[in-house]
Amino acid sequence: MPISPSSSAQAAREVVAHRLRDLRKSAGLSVTELASRCGWHHSKTSRIENARTAPTVTDIRLWCRAMDALDQADGIIAQSLHAESMYTEWRTQVRSGLKALQDREPRLFQDTQLFRVYSSSLVPGLLQTEGYAAGVLGISARFRDVPTDDSAEAARARIERSRIIHEPGHRLAAVIEEAALRYQVCDADAMAAQLGYLLTAGALPQVSLGIVPMATAGREQWPRETFHLYDDRLVSVELVSARVRITQPSEVTLYLKAFEQLRTMAVYGADARSLIVKAIDELR
Repeated sequence: MPISPSSSAQAAREVVAHRLRDLRKSAGLSVTELASRCGWHHSKTSRIENARTAPTVTDIRLWCRAMDALDQADGIIAQSLHAESMYTEWRTQVRSGLKALQDREPRLFQDTQLFRVYSSSLVPGLLQTEGYAAGVLGISARFRDVPTDDSAEAARARIERSRIIHEPGHRLAAVIEEAALRYQVCDADAMAAQLGYLLTAGALPQVSLGIVPMATAGREQWPRETFHLYDDRLVSVELVSARVRITQPSEVTLYLKAFEQLRTMAVYGADARSLIVKAIDELR
């Protein structure tokens, strides 16, 4: 059974927890003895070792000092920070509104040369029109009870951010399931404008737009969760409850493999345009 991104994030936390537990056991200390040396209640030690509580940087340094293993602290701290950065709850991210979310991490976009995006349900953000983006973000704002619905401003910010693919040194490879062309997340006019824009954007030299037909037989991959690959170093996966960031090379490699299999199932050029035109015709 494939591991979900949320499970993957939890697994990364457990690696840190097991490493700390192994240090304690190697030193021959009980849970209570370690807690006494660190100056906290023994229940905290148990929560950390069972990956129910994430250790702070100070916790890890105290733990390693108690084991006379301070030389291992920096490595464990790096693992722990990576595990916690993988899983960021949506309610934390949208606290300042949806526009602020669009404006985050501009350096990541500037530094990425090749964007790879797979989406089974939506037109990818880098290819969205303002009307379509406003529809998508409006649904998100209502679902997440965002204090101030700034979806219109967020849509404009998303379009501004998408200009990155028109700058030299940046390319986009997008693979979309055909079904995504038919999910009406905005009104019919905005939907038609979005599909029309795909016809234009798909012809850009820096854009590779593939569509996986619904009638594809013998699929190598079933429709997956939406994911974004930033060069070969970072994967961002969108879940209902969170956005998961994956940087572990072995996991990034799995997503690269999945993307390549999905890409080879897609159609391009005239065949892709035919599917888009068909979706436009069905709006009438």
